[in-house]
Amino acid sequence: MTTRLGSRLTRIAQRRWPRAGLTAVAALATVTAGAVTSGPSADAAAAPGTAYVVNSMNNTVTPVNLATRKLGAPIKVGKYPTSIAVTPDGKTAYVADYGGYEVTPVNLATGKPGTPIQTPSHPVAIAIAPDGKTAYAACLSSGVIPISTATNRVGKLIKTGEDPYAIAITPDGRTAYVADYLGAAVTPVNLATRKAGTPIHLGGQTTYPSGVAITPDGRTAYVTDYGTEAITPVSVAARKPGTPIKAGPGPYAIAIAPDGKTAYVTDARGNTVTPVNLATGKAGAPIKAGSNPFALAITPDGRTVYVVARASNEVIPINTATRKPGTPIKVPGRPDAIAIVPN
Repeated sequence: MTTRLGSRLTRIAQRRWPRAGLTAVAALATVTAGAVTSGPSADAAAAPGTAYVVNSMNNTVTPVNLATRKLGAPIKVGKYPTSIAVTPDGKTAYVADYGGYEVTPVNLATGKPGTPIQTPSHPVAIAIAPDGKTAYAACLSSGVIPISTATNRVGKLIKTGEDPYAIAITPDGRTAYVADYLGAAVTPVNLATRKAGTPIHLGGQTTYPSGVAITPDGRTAYVTDYGTEAITPVSVAARKPGTPIKAGPGPYAIAIAPDGKTAYVTDARGNTVTPVNLATGKAGAPIKAGSNPFALAITPDGRTVYVVARASNEVIPINTATRKPGTPIKVPGRPDAIAIVPN
């Protein structure tokens, strides 16, 4: 590894583990040289299915029954897992193991991990095409790796912008948008040809784009910017950025409600989640969400947002109608990512 790459990954680790201290940063450097409601009944009515929570410090995925709020047996995966995506049929999860240069498939019926899939560099994010045939892993400092979900074999590396860090796929499955963490841009990738398009620069003041989500109608990608504390809309048709929307301190992950009306953004430095009205482009009042909220997922019915708070080892339900947080669910191991599978 070059000195430049080691320095780059250290800077990224300091943001990805903003409260983990020097231990996490040193560990990643070695790799390179990464009003409350009470009781379960109040949350369970709007919480069908199972959440799969990725825990970066104990290398596991924990299933959480959202109706009973009970934790299942942790599933062992690779080193420093950071992201998870589930196939549309709900049968298999793919976990990006940042510290292990691999992606681990997990059979959700048996709770058993499969053979790890090797990647060329640190996989930091993963998304699955709507047809369920291919998983795409964004690998820091290299590009995007396609993985066949039928065979778990990797395809040819797709070179993208500088340090791919987050990835989302349009509902029609034609295009992936990859946030370039140190490139101040988002790169569109044609998934039919597996060719990257011209990076879309998000403005001279933009630094560290860290999350991306696409509206259900496929018209707009929204990119969070950890550095400038803004969210930038990008027209999918025109491939041009719009006016940035001011968010909370350290906007990191983003998820969009199924009706396409509201985005929810984790404010990693503010211990809150900010709802954003996508019609008006206005941020609402921040919602308290534990210590160092890092990732989030929305139930398919749109009623509940589940937020993982890394420093407090919690999963926090937020009622989208009242915008009130519910009783936290304790999940040990520094939760880093979450995916929800409905019943």
